[in-house]
Amino acid sequence: MQQLPDLSTLSSTQMGALVVELWAMVQTLTVQINELQARLNLNSRNSSKPPSSDGFNKPQPKSLRKAGQRPVGGQKGHKGHTLSQVAEPNMVVIHAPPEHCDVCHSPLGQASLVEARQVHDLPDLRYQVTEHRVLQSMCTCGKTHRGVFPPDVTAAVQYGPRAKAATVHLNQYQMLPLKRTGEVMGDLFDMPMSEATILSANAEAAQVLAPTVTAIAQELVNRPIVHADETGLRVNKSLHWLHTLVTEKLTWLGRHEKRGMAAFIEHGILPLFKGTLVHDGWGSYRMLGSRHSLCNAHHVRELTYVHEQLKQDWAGRSIEVLLSANSLIHQLRAQGQIDYTAPEHLQRVCDLRSQFEATLAEGDLLNPRVQSNGRRGRIKQSKAANLIGRRDYSAATDKLHSLTVLVNSRNYERIFSHRR
Repeated sequence: MQQLPDLSTLSSTQMGALVVELWAMVQTLTVQINELQARLNLNSRNSSKPPSSDGFNKPQPKSLRKAGQRPVGGQKGHKGHTLSQVAEPNMVVIHAPPEHCDVCHSPLGQASLVEARQVHDLPDLRYQVTEHRVLQSMCTCGKTHRGVFPPDVTAAVQYGPRAKAATVHLNQYQMLPLKRTGEVMGDLFDMPMSEATILSANAEAAQVLAPTVTAIAQELVNRPIVHADETGLRVNKSLHWLHTLVTEKLTWLGRHEKRGMAAFIEHGILPLFKGTLVHDGWGSYRMLGSRHSLCNAHHVRELTYVHEQLKQDWAGRSIEVLLSANSLIHQLRAQGQIDYTAPEHLQRVCDLRSQFEATLAEGDLLNPRVQSNGRRGRIKQSKAANLIGRRDYSAATDKLHSLTVLVNSRNYERIFSHRR
């Protein structure tokens, strides 16, 4: 900013020009301050930042569902967990009346069942030891015959398959650290385990499950819709990436030192996939030869940021359109009324797209893209402008395919399908 001249020497024309210049500067600085302040308020609820980055300033949970959108209680098809009596209990304890009446002391007749109550509890969890003994005998001809141990009994003392499976479950699925996994095995089953033993069980499980992992990968290649994402994790203090590919019933996880195409090629799944890949719009995914569908779960988070932090109402209306589409699909699926070729369904998709495009057009006016100034490289845009600019990626849209994605994608409802 240049040093201000002596205001007393300025003419009215010069004073007016200075006011206009300073007002433009105030507007520019206000926008920058708002963006910097909003950047400080980024969290896992309004951006793609992981929940682990929220620290102690975790955002309050805020449901996007509207009151009355779904009935109260378990949804249709949900398997309940209410404790119920079983037809055949493992053990029955009889509580009989006394043999004689406590009034006249006469002997009582045969008792009959009047009420039964069941207690569901865990059995004695202390481990059991099975000893395998090999016997031998000698024939009258002099030949010695000896029994054979089972193939999986290879040492004088070892852990059984159920014990090793429990450690793998606790460590890999329940995410308990190695030390705590060993402690839980000791506390619950009186079978404490060392960290080396747990690592050995993990390695054995990985070897046994390798054919299953390969089969899941092969099946994903042939699926019509697959969701992809990746997240950072530390391996020996270095940043690696956990890549995820999921469908409604399949989940594949793979670790790699790289985040992008090098990992895709080495894992060998995405380069072969030709269906619709649902992702967050990251550049490496767009380089793949599949069809593409941008993730509306990510869109809603980023729109929340624009709406709540940048105070732009168009983003709130965009969220309402996406949630309305999601609600529509749940309703159609529950009623069994989904028909990919039905004109009324295609029209609904077109109406939703028109509403969504209208909100983006409004956002375009508030967030104009910064034009090139002649320098090389990409021009940095605001978060709102980048979010709106993704529609350029969806210029060519197959409406029927949009409906297919909208109908078939259950975990994260996607509306707008995009061709590369």
